[in-house]
Amino acid sequence: MNIALWIVQALLAFAFFMGGGMKLVTPMSELATAGMGGWVADSPELLVRFIGVSEVLGAIGLIVPWATDIQPKLTPAAAGGLVTVMVLGAVTHLSYGEVGALAGPVVLGGLSAFVLWGRLETQPVL
Repeated sequence: MNIALWIVQALLAFAFFMGGGMKLVTPMSELATAGMGGWVADSPELLVRFIGVSEVLGAIGLIVPWATDIQPKLTPAAAGGLVTVMVLGAVTHLSYGEVGALAGPVVLGGLSAFVLWGRLETQPVL
């Protein structure tokens, strides 16, 4: 189970780091046309950048605390935070009628929930 959790954590960290990084550094005009959905055009830039920061920090939190054994309880906390971000993302896509865009938040949110559960229940920190 530990190996499966590490694989999922690494894949999630990559996905959230890349997605969050894109929200941080890409100009808003490009984000709105890069297939991010209509929500980007309607959202304040500060909100989009905040989501990007949250995703990048969540990606770091999925790996660093558990790998270094420094505050390892932050890893399930990061996973829980990313579940929240993905639930809110799914709700936003639904409110814009972007049903086709639900796959990303559902899959990433589900995998984040798996890490949250796995690190709390099957690999608890003493």
